[in-house]
Amino acid sequence: MDKDKEMSEKEDKVTEDLVDKQESGLQADAEQKEETPEKEEIPEKTPENEANAEETEEDDQEDEDTVDYNNFDKPQLLKALKEIVSQQHFIKSDALVQEIKNHYEEYYQKEKDLALQQFIAEGGEEEGFDYRGLDEDREFFATYQQFKDKRHQQIKELERSKEKNAQEKNQILDRLRSLVDGEETTNSIETIKKIQEEWKKIGPVPHNQNKNLWASYNALMDRFYDNRSIYFELKELDRKKNLESKLELCEKAEALSEQEDIKEAIKSLNDLHEDFKHIGPVPREEQEALWQRFKGASDAIYNKRKAYYDSQKEVFKANQDLKVKLIEKLDAFKAFKAEKIRDWNIKTKEILAIQKEWEAIGPVPRESGKEINKTFWGLFKQFFQHKNQFFKELDEVRHQNKEKAEKLIADAESHLESTDWKETSNHLIQLQKEWKELGPLPEKFRDSLYGRFKKACDTFFDNRRSANKETNKAFEENLAAKEAVCAQITAAADKEGSSPENLESLIQQFNEIGFVPRKNMKEISAKFNDAVNAYLSQLDLEGESKDDFLFRLNLNKLQADPNSNKVLNKKEHGIRKQISDLENNITLWRNNLEFFASSKTADKLKDQFEEKIDKAEQEVDKLKKKLSIIREF
Repeated sequence: MDKDKEMSEKEDKVTEDLVDKQESGLQADAEQKEETPEKEEIPEKTPENEANAEETEEDDQEDEDTVDYNNFDKPQLLKALKEIVSQQHFIKSDALVQEIKNHYEEYYQKEKDLALQQFIAEGGEEEGFDYRGLDEDREFFATYQQFKDKRHQQIKELERSKEKNAQEKNQILDRLRSLVDGEETTNSIETIKKIQEEWKKIGPVPHNQNKNLWASYNALMDRFYDNRSIYFELKELDRKKNLESKLELCEKAEALSEQEDIKEAIKSLNDLHEDFKHIGPVPREEQEALWQRFKGASDAIYNKRKAYYDSQKEVFKANQDLKVKLIEKLDAFKAFKAEKIRDWNIKTKEILAIQKEWEAIGPVPRESGKEINKTFWGLFKQFFQHKNQFFKELDEVRHQNKEKAEKLIADAESHLESTDWKETSNHLIQLQKEWKELGPLPEKFRDSLYGRFKKACDTFFDNRRSANKETNKAFEENLAAKEAVCAQITAAADKEGSSPENLESLIQQFNEIGFVPRKNMKEISAKFNDAVNAYLSQLDLEGESKDDFLFRLNLNKLQADPNSNKVLNKKEHGIRKQISDLENNITLWRNNLEFFASSKTADKLKDQFEEKIDKAEQEVDKLKKKLSIIREF
């Protein structure tokens, strides 16, 4: 911003230098102006000077009273700047633009200071802070630079235009000088009128040349009329016509005092002043009275405008008192803090109601307007900064909860096709508990996230319910089938011709039937064991064959157990361990036999060890046989 200000100051200095370089003395024509009885004096205070002064005063007053940028926020200031740039009045609007820029920079500097404080609070160092602002800020300063560039270009174009106009007026002066100094012709009056029209149509010239050009023009015009007595009557007639035109302008100016719209009246008066200035000289004896009449009509309008603005002072003071009371109301919100969105929304409505009251109140005295606006909008912004900070922190929490929710959804969706009903059910129930403890989610995603999570859970539980219905039906059918097999075993036990092979076949048939309802598991297992025991009691089995059959029978019965593989593996591991222990003992006992000496006691001990080795080897053979039977299953 300092660079922009420096560039603006340099630009203004360049303009001043251009004007200074164009300063020059009075034209020789003005110095050579002849004094004659018919020469029309130029009053010290001319209509042109008076009109320019009043117009400048009116423009300044309109600029001051039309727009009060103290109440504007950043978007409004940006919009106002763009409107000024689009209107192409770059030079005239420079003061307004600088005022807009100053207000905007106050907002920008406050936001920059807040960003620096937050940067330092988050562990940063001030040297490393780089504030880039918002897109809105970059757009504003780019627009401001555009205005400066266009203003600078317009100044250059205006200066070029003024220089060109000055050249054209100097050319007209040369023509007028030739006409004045040349021989009289019948076309002189027509030529002088044409020159007057050309002079009037030419636009403004550099300020430092305007007075000299005007003085030279008037001097030459006076010389034209004064030095040519042959056309004196025409000159007087022309001045009388000018008098009539200027009297008509006086009447129009006097009529403006009845106009209600003071600003429109001032604008019309400025146009009358412009016409008055270009009409031309009037008879000398009428000049002062005419000017005083026109000036009096103008003063009446200016006084009316001054009275209007004076009458508004009391209104402005009353407005100031109302705004001070609103500031006191707003001050109560300065330290407001809350943890619930509802509380912030309630207070926001109250704040906006105060803002509407503020905007409904008219302007205040200019000397106190800036400070009052600064205080009000400072409190207003402070409240919304606190609110924004609350929602920023809330958004961070919501974002974190959103990430947790998405993880829960992904977890739930990964179990959509699961058929491990018990474990998955417990897992999804745990996920549902975690979902309830999530906390707030972003409103934009809250419904969609919950919908996805609920759909995943509902899909699994619907699948489980459908599967349970089919499973329960199958379990009931299995129960009936197993009861029928138990009945067959019991019936076969009472008949002659029972055999181990038949029993094994029935047991195998029983084991091949699937699961039964949980409530009937113990009941059917008891029936099955009773039926098998009844059948076994009818079999005539002895010795090793009986042991092998019973072992095989137990393995068959184990196959009905849901965990049969685990049980068989455990049993196999136990048998292998027994075999290993027995083989180790046999090796140890054989080694010990070599240390027994030849004696009755030693022979007796050797017999005992050999007996133990023999029994152990027999047991190993039995266990290996059981191991081979297990492998069959």
